[in-house]
Amino acid sequence: MYSGAAAAAVGPPRRDFISVTLGPDEAVRAGGYSNSKAWRRRSCWRKWKQLSRLQRNVILFLFAFLAVCGVISYASMGEAWKSLTNKSLDDQGKEQEIPGLKLANPAVLPAPQKADANRGDYPELSPQKQPKPPHVRRGPSNLQIKAPWRDTRLKTQHSTIRAVEKLVQVDNEEKTEKSIISWRGAVIEPDQSTEPPSSKIKEPEKPSSVEAEDQKEPVPINERQLAVIEAFRHAWRGYKDFAWGHDELKPLSRSYSEWFGLGLTLIDALDTMWILGLKEEFEEARKWVANDLVFDKNVDVNLFESTIRILGGLLSTYHLSGDSLFLEKAKDIGNRLMPAFKTPSKIPYSDVNIGRGTAHPPRWTSDSTVAEVTSIQLEFRELSRLTGDEKFQKAVDEVMKHVHTLSGKNDGLVPMFINTNSGQFTHLGVYTLGARADSYYEYLLKQWIQGGKKENELLEDYMRAIEGVKKHLLQRSAPKKLTFVGELAHGHFSAKMDHLVCFLPGTLALGAHNGLAADHMKLAEALIETCYQMYAQVETGLSPEIVHFNLHAQKGHKDVEIKPADRHNLLRPETVESLFYMYRFTGDKKYQDWGWEILQNFNKYTRVPTGGYTSINNVQNPSNPEPRDKMESFFLGETLKYMFLLFSDDIDLINLDKYVFNTEAHPLPIWVPA
Repeated sequence: MYSGAAAAAVGPPRRDFISVTLGPDEAVRAGGYSNSKAWRRRSCWRKWKQLSRLQRNVILFLFAFLAVCGVISYASMGEAWKSLTNKSLDDQGKEQEIPGLKLANPAVLPAPQKADANRGDYPELSPQKQPKPPHVRRGPSNLQIKAPWRDTRLKTQHSTIRAVEKLVQVDNEEKTEKSIISWRGAVIEPDQSTEPPSSKIKEPEKPSSVEAEDQKEPVPINERQLAVIEAFRHAWRGYKDFAWGHDELKPLSRSYSEWFGLGLTLIDALDTMWILGLKEEFEEARKWVANDLVFDKNVDVNLFESTIRILGGLLSTYHLSGDSLFLEKAKDIGNRLMPAFKTPSKIPYSDVNIGRGTAHPPRWTSDSTVAEVTSIQLEFRELSRLTGDEKFQKAVDEVMKHVHTLSGKNDGLVPMFINTNSGQFTHLGVYTLGARADSYYEYLLKQWIQGGKKENELLEDYMRAIEGVKKHLLQRSAPKKLTFVGELAHGHFSAKMDHLVCFLPGTLALGAHNGLAADHMKLAEALIETCYQMYAQVETGLSPEIVHFNLHAQKGHKDVEIKPADRHNLLRPETVESLFYMYRFTGDKKYQDWGWEILQNFNKYTRVPTGGYTSINNVQNPSNPEPRDKMESFFLGETLKYMFLLFSDDIDLINLDKYVFNTEAHPLPIWVPA
């Protein structure tokens, strides 16, 4: 017992081992080592089973983590490899491109750049490339537009400006390299043919691709243009909230008024929104045109007003956007206006029922105004060019040819009325460049330009009329010796000048730009000074509808006198229109400064806080200008559009060698380049 107890105290009993060496076959039979795959699998599995559960979980987690990382790395490397491959293929395609060969199906024109509504009064328009529009568009025949592609960084953010300019330069280089159309100005490839359009209706062709050399770096929007965008949005907000789909906004009563019931303000503003780059507003308006604009209505419309606002607005928007919806609507309204020409003299009636297909003169007379029947030609001629249906151009050309032969003119000046039955002038002896006659003179020049300067009768009538203005209607005021255009009534001169006459400086400058007499530009410079003084000499800085000029200096009197019945302001565009032409052709910054003053005064005296702008009754009372509760459609269609163009330094933003504006500021293409 002693020896066993002592052994237990010392340690475990000693064990003896015997070493046995087996041959290969015996080792296998005994379950020992083998180099076979089956043995290795059993050996690994035995080792795996010998691991604890924690160890096995850790190993499984590591394997899963490595697998996820591998998938992510493969995806990222795959995208990079794909981009590299595509770029390589593009480069190969460019190397194989045949010089001078154009794509059969070029890219559709881009939609206007969306302005970020969350940026407040001065939004930033992203300089990124435009996405494809959600709807199919077809471009006009032989016409290509570069839509305004803008960077609107504020000048105060200098570091941001520098960064954006670099992005613009890089992006523009990419656009040039790939022949992608950018959002700046307009490029036209006019129809070189001077043959009259065929009577056979044809589908307009898709726009041809823009050559790389026509691409240029876009001009950034400046702060004054941003102020115009803000003003437009404010006016549009009022229209959208209180008058959506109706003709005109009544901003004070937060309601609307109807004239034709055809959404005049919306249609008038379509191309303005495009030019200003307001994509969201444009798309909302387009949906209304597509879904709600219906011309099959038992309603009388004025031929002149519906032509310049609706037909002109639809045609212009079609040319700028390339969206065939607007051309289809233009063809519809154009056909519905044609009954107006069914008169004994071919001088159209003033009113048309677009639902019934009937036309008639005003209830109180069988006369039409000369301006109305001779200021629809640009639109109907363009409709014929686009559709191939010559009936539209034939109808309006007959009017011009007839007026060209009429007696009753005074050195090219025409009376205000013409009879639809006899085709003769009436109310002879009264001559004005104001209401009822103004746009006759404007359209003489613009038709000549539109048609490629080939219709000499139009040019002859225009030149003769300007000489008649110089001879019979020009005078100078006192004390500042302002040159103005008065009126002649039965041999008696009146120092009365409508604000409407302020279209004339721009028209004269346009003629001089197109090669007419140099003294036309000198007269334009004198007249635009007068039109500016019609604002500057008034207490609110806004022009009245009509002024009378003092011909003799009187103590305490200015050049401009205003009668109580004439002191209203309707937010008219004529002065701003002429300022735009004068700045575009001279580059004189004072014209921009004058326009800026006018915009500030519109904001000060006509802006309604809840949205919109209103006409006012009294431009002489700054404390109470007596708002009239009406925003004319032309404020959005003309006034703000010309403001935006005036403040732009980009001559390709509606290039005046490629476009001609109708009398409602809707640009239409010149058929043959100058």
